[in-house]
Amino acid sequence: MAATQSMTCHGSRSSVASPAQKPFYAASGPSLPRLAPLLRPFLCAGLVVAIAAGCASRPANPDDPLEGYNRAMFDFNERVDKAVIKPVAVAYDAVAPLPVRSGIGNFFGNLGDLWISGNNLLQGKLSDGLSDVTRVLVNSTVGILGLFDVATEIGLAKHDEDFGQTLGRWGVGEGPYFVAPLFGPRTIRDAAALPLDLYFDSVWGVNHVPRNALTALRVIDTRARLLGVDRTLEEGTLDKYAFARDFYLRQRRYKVHDGHPPADDDSFDDTDDTTPRGAAEPRSDAPGRERRQGTPEQQAGPVEALR
Repeated sequence: MAATQSMTCHGSRSSVASPAQKPFYAASGPSLPRLAPLLRPFLCAGLVVAIAAGCASRPANPDDPLEGYNRAMFDFNERVDKAVIKPVAVAYDAVAPLPVRSGIGNFFGNLGDLWISGNNLLQGKLSDGLSDVTRVLVNSTVGILGLFDVATEIGLAKHDEDFGQTLGRWGVGEGPYFVAPLFGPRTIRDAAALPLDLYFDSVWGVNHVPRNALTALRVIDTRARLLGVDRTLEEGTLDKYAFARDFYLRQRRYKVHDGHPPADDDSFDDTDDTTPRGAAEPRSDAPGRERRQGTPEQQAGPVEALR
């Protein structure tokens, strides 16, 4: 009897429990739909962290393997510029009349045409080299020591060449991107060419005292002409360093190939314009002031005008 009762109890217990038994994954507690409002803030926070981590980890740029050093040197150059050179350039721009600033710029441009002509000849561009020599002769005489750019007015175009471009024309690879102390953006090829550019620079060839004074004046005059670029770099991009780097590399390749870069160079679009898309235009000052011209690569090096 007891055995029968036990079996009945066990059988009834089993038969009663079976229909009501829940799967192992259906544990007691709030269901998933009820947990969703509680989990939503944590899911959102995790998503924000994931996005931030993705933005912080920039993929390495193959043109910039020295990015750690370059960013540090870029920041150093920026601080030197903001502390010393830019304030003097702002004062110079405010005090010196437009004719004076134009004359000073023309004077140094005329001196630079000598080395530009040499590089054009070294690159085999005889017509451009002879044109540069003629520019120097015309501006040094009719233009009164280069204070007036008469050569441009009569149709002799001004060129922009240096020994880094000459090496590129000869087939020397540009190498990694490199930020030189004070001189700003370069490539390894351009940095190697810089000493020769300085050696044949007309200003650096004079005696010590006049050379120092002329160099300081040229740096301040060039920096004053680039004041409008500050707005482009500060407001036109979130990463000032990357903007200056990409623009410099793009512009240098454009210059080395005389405006006709290789078709497989994906740093160029279908046009020949070297201005990055989305960049702000340099500011136009009050009436009576000339429009400031320049590029981010020049502004990023406080003494870029030395070469």
